[in-house]
Amino acid sequence: MVKIHPTAIISPEAKIDPTVEIGAYTVIEGDVRIEKGCRIGPHVYIEGDTVIGENCVIYPGVIIGTPPQHLKYVGEPTKVIIGENTIIREYVTIHRATAVRGVTKIGKRCFLMAYSHIAHDCVVGDNVILANGATLGGHVEVESCAVVGGLVAIHQYVRIGEFALLGGGAMVSLDVPPYTAACGDRARLYGLNIVGLKRHGFSIEDIRILKRVYRIFFRSNFTLEEAIQYVESNDKFLNPFVRHFVEFVKNTQRGICRE
Repeated sequence: MVKIHPTAIISPEAKIDPTVEIGAYTVIEGDVRIEKGCRIGPHVYIEGDTVIGENCVIYPGVIIGTPPQHLKYVGEPTKVIIGENTIIREYVTIHRATAVRGVTKIGKRCFLMAYSHIAHDCVVGDNVILANGATLGGHVEVESCAVVGGLVAIHQYVRIGEFALLGGGAMVSLDVPPYTAACGDRARLYGLNIVGLKRHGFSIEDIRILKRVYRIFFRSNFTLEEAIQYVESNDKFLNPFVRHFVEFVKNTQRGICRE
């Protein structure tokens, strides 16, 4: 049987796996789906078309699926999707999308620390860490394995590349390329996220090539367009991580964070 505290209030439309645990005074409204093995703490509020994947742990005070903080939102049906094995600590807030994207999506095995906020239409990849008080504006994209430090604020529509590191308190208004480290107000690059790359098993050769590409893009006299052309035309940079780095820079809309 589902382990639901008698003070919890559960909508009849909610679909809850029999293995789920739900704490005291938690409220679940609407077409919420909670997969097997999840543990929902006390005083949690979940509403709307929200899907929570298997084995997620949600701590007290979390709010998921409430309407976006957007003046043009007029109640369109949108949703939140949270991947399996994600940990959501105290007082995290996650808003459902606007009609622009239709879904706010969080990947698998993420760790969202206390008081962090994920706004409407955000897309967060797998294995992402948001430290305490990190704030994602609307339409932000955070690729897999990125780390967002405490009290970081990310401007709407900004993209954070995979394995990137944002130092505590950063104010991020431009895209942060994959594999790099950034900090400050406004955020600036400070080289590659070497420690993070080593922890994730990047080879010495991969790191060496990424260092060369970083220097070409940010410590040479090349413009971004010239750096892209140089790297793409040189066979010694044939590497999947370099290819992703270059594609990320090519596809920027807001501009790229620089040193």
